[in-house]
Amino acid sequence: MPNERSNFYAWNLGLPIAIALAIFVVFDLTSLDEVISNWLYYPNHEFPFGHNRLFENLTHRWPRIIPDLTGEAAIIGSILSFIWPLLKPGRDDRLLTALERLRIAPLLRFTARHRRDFLFIVVSFAVITGMIHFFKSHTSIYCPVETTLYGGAMEKKEWFENFRMFHEAGPGRCWPGGHASGGFTMVALYFVARRYQWRHARAILYASMVLGAIYGTTRVLQGWHFMSHTFWAGVIVWISALLTALAFYGWRQLAPSTEATPSAFAAVAR
Repeated sequence: MPNERSNFYAWNLGLPIAIALAIFVVFDLTSLDEVISNWLYYPNHEFPFGHNRLFENLTHRWPRIIPDLTGEAAIIGSILSFIWPLLKPGRDDRLLTALERLRIAPLLRFTARHRRDFLFIVVSFAVITGMIHFFKSHTSIYCPVETTLYGGAMEKKEWFENFRMFHEAGPGRCWPGGHASGGFTMVALYFVARRYQWRHARAILYASMVLGAIYGTTRVLQGWHFMSHTFWAGVIVWISALLTALAFYGWRQLAPSTEATPSAFAAVAR
């Protein structure tokens, strides 16, 4: 048991912290962000897709449908989950029969059985969004195209130079990457998969990280973010989702057990 707990925290807390330290050393303490953006910006003095409407739609507006639909489905599932327990055999036989014929009953039973999971996704998305907005407003970092480095009027600063814990630091809203965080929020599904010990849980984690990285990189190509903004968004989202999952499930339901049986899985699902 202690080994399972150690492995769980090493992977889900230790790893993102290690990544955060690496980002801080490799990007925040160097000029690597500027090197990457300079390579994209020069020699034409504009970012390659900064004013491309099709690229904006393909990479920024339309991809939002993935986290948006996931969140909306979780909200609907959470609401539906309260319906089935209200229906009583004997009192609501006609309604129950109609729901079975319309094949709505299986959906209601499913949502009731997984109410905690739907609520977790809703709360996790809300917590993640709140954390991203907190850091954006309490660091007041400007986007590359807004800085004097790339034709703007604002000074480029690092987030740790401008961080304010108890009040907003200014009007800048570029750190961490908001669009990237939308892709990274899908990591919430990874913790649901861990709860049921689905063998593809880590595949969901990797897919979430790749999705967020793609979202963020497209904004780098447009000059709206430095590369480190994407990586920081991933770390903040991962840790926020982890803390929310621990609050909902506890580490024992999230850590894989070598002694788990199918009946144990069924017990968790109820």
